[in-house]
Amino acid sequence: MKRFKSIFVLFFIFLSLSAQLRTGAEQMEKYLPLLQNKTIALVVNQTSVVQKTHLLDTLLSLQVQLARVFAPEHGFRGTSDAGAYINDSKDRKTGIPIVSIYGKNKKPSQEQLSGIDIVIFDIQDVGTRFYTYISTLHFVMEACAENSIPLIVLDRPNPNDFIDGPVLDTTYRSFVGMHPIPILHGCTVGEIAQMIAAEGWLNNKVKPKLTVIPVKGWKHGQPYSLPIKPSPNLPNDQAIKLYPSLCIFEGTDISVGRGTDFPFQVIGYPDAAYGDFEFTPIPIEGMDTNPLHKGKVCCGIDLRNSLPEVGFSLQYLLNYYAISGKKELFFSKANFFDKLAGSNTLREQISNGESEEAIRSSWQIALEKYKIMRKKYLLYQE
Repeated sequence: MKRFKSIFVLFFIFLSLSAQLRTGAEQMEKYLPLLQNKTIALVVNQTSVVQKTHLLDTLLSLQVQLARVFAPEHGFRGTSDAGAYINDSKDRKTGIPIVSIYGKNKKPSQEQLSGIDIVIFDIQDVGTRFYTYISTLHFVMEACAENSIPLIVLDRPNPNDFIDGPVLDTTYRSFVGMHPIPILHGCTVGEIAQMIAAEGWLNNKVKPKLTVIPVKGWKHGQPYSLPIKPSPNLPNDQAIKLYPSLCIFEGTDISVGRGTDFPFQVIGYPDAAYGDFEFTPIPIEGMDTNPLHKGKVCCGIDLRNSLPEVGFSLQYLLNYYAISGKKELFFSKANFFDKLAGSNTLREQISNGESEEAIRSSWQIALEKYKIMRKKYLLYQE
């Protein structure tokens, strides 16, 4: 115990001298005492770091008893394709068992949680409803509540800290949209966790024993550059900023650059009418092994050096819909488009030729109600 405390003190001094902004994971003085003599499970990926060391390795060095890791979409090390099946395995470095909670097993089972005293969730999000880490959070919260296991969420800043886009109709609930929130929800993971619990969105309205360790030195609206890419196809700040507006294209036949070195920074289609910039999607291990329009020259727009519009932009979508001339056939994966949009309304509005102004106006009542509700769960100054 003395050795544990001395290591902890030295670590705390080191972190106190580090950068002013400190993520929840970096504030070990707040949660490490809760872990003494407990068996811990982690829900983590490659973004779960303390300074430059993975949280798993950090906690093991401090003699915390770790039993297993639950890995979300893209896996524990973040090297799997979007939507790829991930097998259970063991961490090569530490031997800790890794349980996939993506694919068929999205929710930790009672058996998988057996012997666990506390679960820690620490994953960097990008602030959009259809980015699946908050869906993983939902199921982890539900499992913890049902098994009476406390959950600690180590919070991180939101790099897309805006409120914009249509609010999800819960009849369109799916893993790419589980909550009645807008596409850009303006919350951190910790704030979303509090919202999910208090609003009764978990199955049977179960209530988890939730502890959130907030970010220190950050406030809403403050820019944040991610030190580690949150998933293989969001490699830089530009892709992260464009992601809210471009992901919606995945319900169409328009390429967003998967299978290139610049995913979510270009859009295009194998037709010269779509733009002057050319790119050819090819299989890339760990990013996309079967990209849309594989091996075909796509013509489109290069957005790598553009200044992305703040929030959720409809300009790219409306422009390409008009260029295509396909009308409703433009939405080649209509069901998936509706899940991403949060209902069938946006698709029908575009098909009916409504203007951007009219479409945006239709969101406002639901957005205002959401903003009022959101204020109850804010952890940071606006």
